[in-house]
Amino acid sequence: MTTHNDHEVEIKFIVHDAASLILSLLCVGFRELTPSTFESNTLYDTASGSLRAAGEVLRLRQYGDQFYITHKSRGSATKHKSRIEHETSVASGIETHAILTALGFLPSFRYEKYRAQWSDGQGEVVIDHTPIGDLAEIEGSPDWIDRVAHALGVTPADYITASYSELFFQWKQRTASPALNMTWDECAIPQP
Repeated sequence: MTTHNDHEVEIKFIVHDAASLILSLLCVGFRELTPSTFESNTLYDTASGSLRAAGEVLRLRQYGDQFYITHKSRGSATKHKSRIEHETSVASGIETHAILTALGFLPSFRYEKYRAQWSDGQGEVVIDHTPIGDLAEIEGSPDWIDRVAHALGVTPADYITASYSELFFQWKQRTASPALNMTWDECAIPQP
């Protein structure tokens, strides 16, 4: 079982050309840790929405055949998004869901994507193909994030600190989509 207790610092940016981004990553010394893999995320909350109101996240993630439970504290978003994150692998998504619901937490939002992970040994860049478009995240120390972003041609004006749920609801407002979750089926976009 892996456990991760960290101060997460990251930015997202829109990917206009995934092939060019991959070439740029290779040119600046990154290697692919995992190829594009299906990921499904379920956020949980109380019936009253107290976690969301407090700016906290409780998430059950399936990445390939692995499951992870994560808690994220209220973050701060200036140039970079920063928050405390506790994450650990779990053996069974079904049993973890049962535990969460027995404790009174309910699924509140689902989102899916295909994620490829890249690293240079100091931090991570992920490329996410989602039902609302392609995005990437750069996660590491603030100075490292800025250096990598610059090397990839990403400017601070391109930085996005919104969560996937916030981005989904912005997309939903722009498109007038009836989707309630950021899933391939609900967003009516074919999977790759």
